Amino acid sequence: MLKELKMDLHVHTCLSPCGDLAMLPGQIAARARRRGLDAIGIADHNSAENVAAVRNAAGREGVAVVGAMEVTSEEEVHVLALFDDDASLSGFQRVVYDNLPGVNDERAFGEQVLVDERDEVTGINDRLLIGATTLSVDEVVDAIHSLGGVAVAAHVDRERFGIIGQLGFIPDGLALDGVELATKPPPGVLRAYGFPAIVSSDAHFLEDIGRNATVFRVEEATAGEVGRALRNEDGRSVIAYS
Repeated sequence: MLKELKMDLHVHTCLSPCGDLAMLPGQIAARARRRGLDAIGIADHNSAENVAAVRNAAGREGVAVVGAMEVTSEEEVHVLALFDDDASLSGFQRVVYDNLPGVNDERAFGEQVLVDERDEVTGINDRLLIGATTLSVDEVVDAIHSLGGVAVAAHVDRERFGIIGQLGFIPDGLALDGVELATKPPPGVLRAYGFPAIVSSDAHFLEDIGRNATVFRVEEATAGEVGRALRNEDGRSVIAYS
């Protein structure tokens, strides 16, 4: 049975060096519930190591979590990668880490904190998560699809790290499933740059969670259903922005 679900698919945690240290699983989950979200996507920079903790915390709040990552290509284009299967997300994580050079400088970029579902610190990630991978944007999208994920170009209406701002265009043949907008378009406009569009908060602070969200007509809050909605398959669709 199809239903309308409100999702913010681009939320960071304290693992992202630019994310506030208050972006802890329990705090994120509680904020998402208060904002009336049915689901959130946990999409830290070049890492998915806090996804499981947020999923466990959010489950207690009745909020679903889509496992995700905000990957930086070698051209410094940000791409959202959405997955349902934990093994696929882990496989994609290995691809990213294998192609992510550098060590983090906490004084320059910030801490990269690993936490559990009780908001307790379990470690520090010392990889240069703020950096770019050595993968081209085409290779990023292909890797996402090879593992069954959904690829969405992030915040394409921003100059910095958006694909239009970085490249000046979206390359012909780039097999994106959709694009993400940081600013809501006029009512009824559900596409941008020739692609189906979502809006998300790109939240790095608790108060930003749910600031922008997308209402999907889907069966459940999963990456697979989001992909089907972007393709308008079997009655699934993007129906509004919130």
